[in-house]
Amino acid sequence: MAKKILFIVGDFVEDYEIMVPFQALAAVGHHVTAVCPNKKAGEFVRTAVHDFEGDQTYSEKPGHNFTLNGTFDAIHAADFDALVIPGGRAPEYLRHDPIVLECVRHFATAHKPIAAICHGAQLLAAADVLGGKSCSAYPACAPEVTKAGGTYASIEVTEAAVDGNLVTAPAWPAHPQWIAKFLEVLGTKITL
Repeated sequence: MAKKILFIVGDFVEDYEIMVPFQALAAVGHHVTAVCPNKKAGEFVRTAVHDFEGDQTYSEKPGHNFTLNGTFDAIHAADFDALVIPGGRAPEYLRHDPIVLECVRHFATAHKPIAAICHGAQLLAAADVLGGKSCSAYPACAPEVTKAGGTYASIEVTEAAVDGNLVTAPAWPAHPQWIAKFLEVLGTKITL
């Protein structure tokens, strides 16, 4: 059965972390809606490509424009079955928006599936929904996970972690596992 999945994004969301899961979830029949505070359906957010090229941290390059298909002010979290929080730089400033945090809290307290990747954990930490949960993220976000009462899941960049309704991963190289595990949590059945 198709689920209604909400993506909360902002400018300089990581390109792969919005594009790939948005398209993959739509391709298997889910209804996906991407919204950004202060923007409307038809407008876009800029993305950034974070790459791992042997430096001490990731490099950042301009990505694509991602067109939103929902209006943040018009959505109601209760109308959605699941939440996806991509990484990139967007979570760093979205975590200061009280309405975004309340939306994240809705999914956590209702025990709805949540998928967060990379810096998406910053939103989970700011919403104070990580208490007692195991959560992976980009390693630089580990202190935020633990200070929010979570346990940082230190896993390979190609792996994903599941704790109940929460599916997390360090970065986009984990997409195959992260998306597959999120589909399992959603109850999605794919037959070949």
